[in-house]
Amino acid sequence: MATISRVTSTSPSLRHDAIPPHNFHIRNTLSFSSNYSLKRIITSGGRSGRRLIVAASPPTEDAVVATHPLTKQDLIDYLASGCKTKDKWRIGTEHEKFGFELGSLRPMKYEQISELLNGIAERFDWEKVMEGDNIIGLKQGKQSISLEPGGQFELSGAPLETLHQTCAEVNSHLYQVKAVAEEMGIGFLGIGFQPKWERKDIPMMPKGRYEIMKKYMPKVGSLGLDMMFRTCTVQVNLDFSSEADMIRKFRAGLALQPIATALFANSPFTDGKPNGFVSMRSHIWTDTDKDRTGMLPFVFDDSFGFEQYVDYALDVPMYFVYRKKKYIDCTGMTFRDFLAGKLPCIPGELPTLNDWENHLTTIFPEVRLKRYLEMRGADGGPWRRLCALPAFWVGILYDEVSLQRVLDLTADWTLEERQMLRNKVTVTGLKTPFRDGLLKHVAEEVLELAKDGLERRGYKESGFLNAVAEVVRTGVTPAERLLELYHGKWEQSVDHVFEELLY
Repeated sequence: MATISRVTSTSPSLRHDAIPPHNFHIRNTLSFSSNYSLKRIITSGGRSGRRLIVAASPPTEDAVVATHPLTKQDLIDYLASGCKTKDKWRIGTEHEKFGFELGSLRPMKYEQISELLNGIAERFDWEKVMEGDNIIGLKQGKQSISLEPGGQFELSGAPLETLHQTCAEVNSHLYQVKAVAEEMGIGFLGIGFQPKWERKDIPMMPKGRYEIMKKYMPKVGSLGLDMMFRTCTVQVNLDFSSEADMIRKFRAGLALQPIATALFANSPFTDGKPNGFVSMRSHIWTDTDKDRTGMLPFVFDDSFGFEQYVDYALDVPMYFVYRKKKYIDCTGMTFRDFLAGKLPCIPGELPTLNDWENHLTTIFPEVRLKRYLEMRGADGGPWRRLCALPAFWVGILYDEVSLQRVLDLTADWTLEERQMLRNKVTVTGLKTPFRDGLLKHVAEEVLELAKDGLERRGYKESGFLNAVAEVVRTGVTPAERLLELYHGKWEQSVDHVFEELLY
């Protein structure tokens, strides 16, 4: 690994003390936020300094300066540094939601979001995260609040030990947000895709990385801007103990991701009308950017490991490099070129580990590897399902018996079958035909394995699966329930969904 010789600025993801330039050491710590950069705690033998309000989200810059140029091995070692013993495994949940004016149902403007963030910071003692003069997020311990491009409000939770803690964190966050938002006449909606408003109606957040992405997206897919401005997800981030354990969990996660997409499908409306999908959010990823999305067939190759993921990521086109508090557009260039000092946007410069971690956050497959694994297939939804999603994956991936059974169950699924499921569940959900039955029948078995896995953990967590048990039993997705309401008592007015799915 590159040795560390100095620190010039620090990650926005954790609170840092200002420190004298001598007598310090650095130790790694894991944080689950998808939007924040290389997590290092800097501790000093000297006096403790004042707290800093840190600059931008996600990038850090020059926080780690290598005494020799980074090698591919350093990038592999960075991923491998996520390995931890089972007693240190944690659960990190992230969820996004749409803020809207209770009167007009219109999306929140940045000015309202700024007022909301400032209100939460002052009332509940969060630190503000700034980009230039704009507040763009909040930080408290290992939790962070950040903004997606269209103002979707995201909580990136702390790494926690049990699902009870996870669900308590979600509830506490929703309480705090509501306490401030309701006084402003603002509500929040738990759904996977903006049901009513067109893309032109959605404000853009003042974050430099989003300017670059907005220009680039139309060049590589027809739905990337909808992904940026009109989708919300819930995801869980989970640990692994070794490279072999990572591979097993990665494969199980990819194989079962279409089942998670179906169980949590909750985005059937676009521009005020049914859109023909149960998960429009999931469908959007199929035409966002083929270079950085998808089901990653190579994960199932015998040769797969940390090195193969690094090779993949090295050739995913970059979005940006962050230097001197500015985003430099590097779209279409590769990290492989950067490693060789041949990046046309900053010729001659070499990358830091921070650049690598920032780059990893711009890759969007159905399961993503960083120093932990992210399960990325589910639509945003009401609070009970925000607790159910991590429960589903913890029951399968954190229990060795259930994990092995899933791997046995899916071992003979072909690449074509996995891709077919990924494409079709967005329309037909659990009713998707699979082999000699329906995906519902596989989901029944998988949900039982998740429940068994949670029970073996011994924390009495299996109740968190109740929110999806009915979906599996009936084969009717949350989206199909919304469509029944739309065609029934809502009399084909989508406005009612803002009440139905209000947090």
